[in-house]
Parts: sequence; C-alpha cells; structure tokens
Amino acid sequence: MGQIELSLSRANFITWFKNTTILSRGEGRVVVGVPNGFAKEWLENKYNLYIIKALKSLDPTIQDIKCSITPHAEKHTLAGGFAKSMDVARTTSSSPNAAPTGFSRKHISVAPVANHTGKELFSNNLNKRYTFENFIVAENNELARAACFAISQNLGHLYNPLFIYGGVGLGKTHLLQALGNEITAKHPEKKVKYITSERFTSELVESIKNQTVDQFKTAYEYIDLLIIDDVQFLSGREKTQNEFFHIFNALYQLNKQIVISSDRTPKSIPTLEERLRSRFEGGMIADISKPSLETRVAILQTKAQEKNVQIDQASIQFIAEHIKNNVRELEGALSRVFAYSEFQKVPITLTLVQKALSDMLVQTKKSVKLDDIVQVVSDFYGVAVEEMVKKGRKKEVAHPRQIAMYLLRTELDTPFSTIGDFFGGRDHTTVLHAVEKVTKNKETITRVREELHSLKEKLQAAHV
Repeated sequence: MGQIELSLSRANFITWFKNTTILSRGEGRVVVGVPNGFAKEWLENKYNLYIIKALKSLDPTIQDIKCSITPHAEKHTLAGGFAKSMDVARTTSSSPNAAPTGFSRKHISVAPVANHTGKELFSNNLNKRYTFENFIVAENNELARAACFAISQNLGHLYNPLFIYGGVGLGKTHLLQALGNEITAKHPEKKVKYITSERFTSELVESIKNQTVDQFKTAYEYIDLLIIDDVQFLSGREKTQNEFFHIFNALYQLNKQIVISSDRTPKSIPTLEERLRSRFEGGMIADISKPSLETRVAILQTKAQEKNVQIDQASIQFIAEHIKNNVRELEGALSRVFAYSEFQKVPITLTLVQKALSDMLVQTKKSVKLDDIVQVVSDFYGVAVEEMVKKGRKKEVAHPRQIAMYLLRTELDTPFSTIGDFFGGRDHTTVLHAVEKVTKNKETITRVREELHSLKEKLQAAHV
C-alpha cells in the first residue's frame, strides 16, 4: 500500500485502495478484497500493474492478482468506490454539526428570493454547450468524470460533497456544468445553481449592504444541487467563509448535493478555515491532471469535427506536441488556425499551422526566472514576497520560503549562495537545510507532494 500510494494521486489512492485487503495468496496469485463490483473492475483493469509490481517487490513468485467482492467492507469505505448508482446505499460519513441558526424550516420564504438586481437567486448560470457527451474522457480526468456522472444518477446520496481539483483550463468547469445540465434535463423540477466563489462573495456583500443576509442564506436552502467553482478564492475572506460554512451545513443535512472545484487540494488552500477544510475532505476528492499527448490529439480531432473543419493528422499532431498545458490553450490554438485559414482563404496545412501559431510557440519557450518562481509561491500560499525575504521564523512564512528555495534549486539549479542572498542574506547552509527538508517531506507527506505538483503546473502554465 505504501509503494502504491507514492505512485498515485491522493484522490485515486483513497478512492480505490483505502479499504482493500489481501484475502489470500498462493500458487503465484494474490486475491484482493474490494467493496463492490466497480472497484473490482477498476483495480483489475486500471491498477493491475501497480498492485503486481508492489507485491512482487515483496514476493517475486507472485505473478497475478484477482479481486473478490467483500460487501461488508462497503460501509467502511471512505469514498465508496464507483458502485453502480442503483446498488449504492446512502453515504454513511458522519454528519456535520447541527444546522446553524437561520436555517430552520420556519425561516424559509414561500417564494424564491430575488436579489436587489431583480434577478432570481436561482438562476442556474449554466452554459448548455457543456455536456458529458462532448467531454473528452482520458486517464487524466476519468475519475472526476465518473464521479460527476454517478452523482447525476443519484443526486444527494453519493459522494457528497464532491471536491474536484486541478490546474487552469483542464476541464473542471466543463464537468461541473455538464453535471448541472444533466440534472436540469432529467429533473427540471430540481433547482440547480452554478456559481463561482467570487460571484458568491459579491452577492453576499450586496446582501450585507442591503441588510438581506438572512434572506440570502435562507434562499440557498431551496437548492438541490449547489456547484461552487474556484473555491480557492474564498481564501482569506473570513465573513464569506463563515456564511458559506452555514449554507454548506444546512444543505448537507437536507441531503442536497454540493460539488466544489479548486485549483488545489483542500489542504493546500491557504487561510481556509479548518472546519471548512474538514467538510471539503469529508466526501470524495478527485483530481484532473494535464492531458497526455494522445488525449490532446483526441481533443483537437473532436473540436475540428464539431466545427466541421478539415485538418490533416500531421497538423493536429504538431499542435498537440507544442501546446501542452491545458485544454483551453489547445482550443485557442485551433481557433487561431481556423481563423488564419479562413482569412488567407487557403486550406489548413502543416506549414499554415506553423505560421499561424508562430507567436504562441515563441511565447511557450520563455524561460522561468527566479522572480517568477518566488511570485508564484507567494500567490499560492498568500504570503507577500517581502514577508518571505525578511528575517523571521513564523510557520506560515517559513514553509513557503523553504518551498521557494527548493524550487529555485531544483528548477533553475540556482546556487545556494544566490538563493541565500535573495532571501535576506541567509547563509548557504540555511538554504541547503531548506532544500533537504522539502526533499524529504515530499516523499513522506502527501500535502507537500501535492503542493509542489500544483506549483510546478502553475509555473509551466505561465511560462513554459
């Protein structure tokens, strides 16, 4: 289990391996106990090699594994695995604290509450073009997609809350809105609300200004599916976090579905209240990583078909090999090629693609500099660069400083003395200690490993 955990994201490890067990071994085969049929299929087909490799390191005679369903383990599973929705019992994770004042039934309005702009609070804010059908499923996102689809089949009783995290432009918003659109299509009587955390904060501020906070909070209790996008922007906003906590609790206790997205794991969101962090971690966590080359090719082919534009395989391959960061950049590059072809009134060829994307390809070769790394770390942890540079041993500053030193050393091979000079004239031995500490922690502490992964993705998205 320890070896496998180091090879997978935390979300995948918890979902598929946390409650497995070895039932028997003999004649070169190990039988692994799993909680349900979907977990059995997933482990045998997707993680077979991971399991065999870990087992063979302990016993070279092991050649095969088989999974066997042990139903009694279902009630102990953290994320439940992906059982078919008809067979899944209601999640048994512990309930949050009692609903706060302001959420008893006697406070619910008879009609939907409208905000001061005259628009109903229940406007779902969904874009109809986002569906499950036009979402490209691959290894980088299959867990998140499967979780969203499972929820659409069993709203409020499965993976609640669902927390999806991943870098910019990887498809989180598409998935969230696809879930909302699926529910509104199948269950038009259900109230769905998709909202960004920044918009939520804005609406809360308006309700405070208009002295309608109670109405604002009570209205949310009508919602059957609440989708909050980019929840990391709640960081540092104490009043907003407090009100969102109360709304979260009320919806949860009414078995209403909550789905949240972020660019990082709950543990990695700075200045997030611990009670909110624990709520986010109480359901299921799924990640979306960068798409592979094969996935990028599939995305480009699908987008070209959607727009009914002819483009040869060599051109698609070229775009996929040079635009690596995220789906949004891929779509932007493809749209640029289409526009260039239409403007020039010539068919799309590899030569045309190279000309059309010449500016973008030059930009992707920009090198990362010392200041870039420090600024990305500063933004990620919510700690000012000035705070990291000056003398001091505050825990909330020391950790980001050590991470920045580690990245400067490993990403740029910056001399220890140069790093020390930048951070307030510190001795090179201090920098060496920081680098060694982070190196050790990333092997043993999941949170540190996830933070470094997110930081490197942000650096690459901005500069590589």
